[in-house]
Amino acid sequence: MAVNLEDLRKENEVLDIFCNLVSIPSPSLKEDKVIEWILDFCKKNGIDGKKDNYGNIYIYVPATDETKEPLMLSSHMDVVGDDSPVNIYLDGEFIKAEGRTLGADDKVGVACALKLAKDIKNGLVDAQGGLEITFTRDEETGMSGIEHVEFDKIKSKYVLVCDADKLGQLQISGASYTNAKITVRGLKGGHSGIDIGDKTRLNAAKLIAELLAEFPQGAYYTDETGVITSCNLGAIVAGGVQNSVAAIVEKGIKTNDYITEIMKKTSTNIINTLGMASYSIRSASLAKEEELKSLMQSIVDKFNAKYKDLAEAKIEFEVHLLPFEKADDDRIEIAHTKACERAGIKNDISSFHAGAETHIYCHNKNSKGETFMPSLLGLADVYNMHSAAEKVDYRTLIKGYEVIKNTFEEFND
Repeated sequence: MAVNLEDLRKENEVLDIFCNLVSIPSPSLKEDKVIEWILDFCKKNGIDGKKDNYGNIYIYVPATDETKEPLMLSSHMDVVGDDSPVNIYLDGEFIKAEGRTLGADDKVGVACALKLAKDIKNGLVDAQGGLEITFTRDEETGMSGIEHVEFDKIKSKYVLVCDADKLGQLQISGASYTNAKITVRGLKGGHSGIDIGDKTRLNAAKLIAELLAEFPQGAYYTDETGVITSCNLGAIVAGGVQNSVAAIVEKGIKTNDYITEIMKKTSTNIINTLGMASYSIRSASLAKEEELKSLMQSIVDKFNAKYKDLAEAKIEFEVHLLPFEKADDDRIEIAHTKACERAGIKNDISSFHAGAETHIYCHNKNSKGETFMPSLLGLADVYNMHSAAEKVDYRTLIKGYEVIKNTFEEFND
């Protein structure tokens, strides 16, 4: 017998909340309608929810036992996509949207948090040390929402960022994002016909290729917990491309392949004096990241010694996101493991090689001056995130709510 989405929504409140949320388009910095819906939900259910000066939402459900600690859940309200209508439908065990992103990232987290707040308010779950919830704006494009959170008003030390894409995931560290920019200059230029025999005129395009060949590429280091330290070459620009680029701009040429277009008219009669490259460096271990950066600097130093008075290289590092490093405290790991066992699933504790709002929390302090202890939590199986093929297995979302409820209960057990 075919399953009907409307019947499922009537039987499972967390699914109904989720479907209401994803039916409201909320692209980054255009979350007004979903903010309004969440605040209305809070008002209807007697939940203390309010909007801060930036539009983030803060919810507090008071403790029943002041001797216990509160726990905070955090999710973002914005989605990848535009503000066109969202028409959802059921395809087997998957909820999808017609011709656009569904928005399960991160309305899975928002739905589970709202359901827990309502169940605590109605006495179906013991409030214990209390529950705090933060819903942020603009996670997908700039993380400006989390940057504007009033951290010094939050009571909780432990934060569950409900934004992973697989049920049972508990990710306890995450990679940084640092850019490295390398510049190589030849101290003399020249004409490749007239000056090519002068051994003091070194070609910067050739030199930067030599230099980059010494740098690591890919996974520089991986430890037993899954923490990866990586180095990835993003781009190289060198040689006689200026005139070619100028011609493209002047003529207003539009193409899907600018590299080929540039190469058509690249000058080859120049002994090039400038080459540049960019790298991304990622690690959930600050010590390993610094080790990698030191290695790259030493390679540059060796290059400069070799080509003294003929060419020079420089490397500059620009930190965009500090790492979310693993903490020694395993309280959340223990609570989550027990919660998943109660729900009949096995959890997966790991590190992730990307950035999330966890990275902002772990470098800030709460109202007591305590450094936040975040974790990234998965509450449903979400597939093809950020694409028109995005879908969520509704059965895992139902189970995910059970996991977050159990985790809350185990936290102060």
